[in-house]
Amino acid sequence: MVFCVETYKSAKSLNGKQVAALFTQYQVWEYLYSCFEALHTTCANYIVEDIDLYIQARQPA
Repeated sequence: MVFCVETYKSAKSLNGKQVAALFTQYQVWEYLYSCFEALHTTCANYIVEDIDLYIQARQPA
């Protein structure tokens, strides 16, 4: 989880508070927890893209 947060934070030029708020708003914490087994074997770029897609899918149309 920490690696995902730090990777996303760096890729998006956000601070920790901003990432925490974003992840809470879109329930990314739960997603990361449920997908840990798959995500921990992927590269940093994939994790960032995957989180972006997850957030995008949860935004209102």
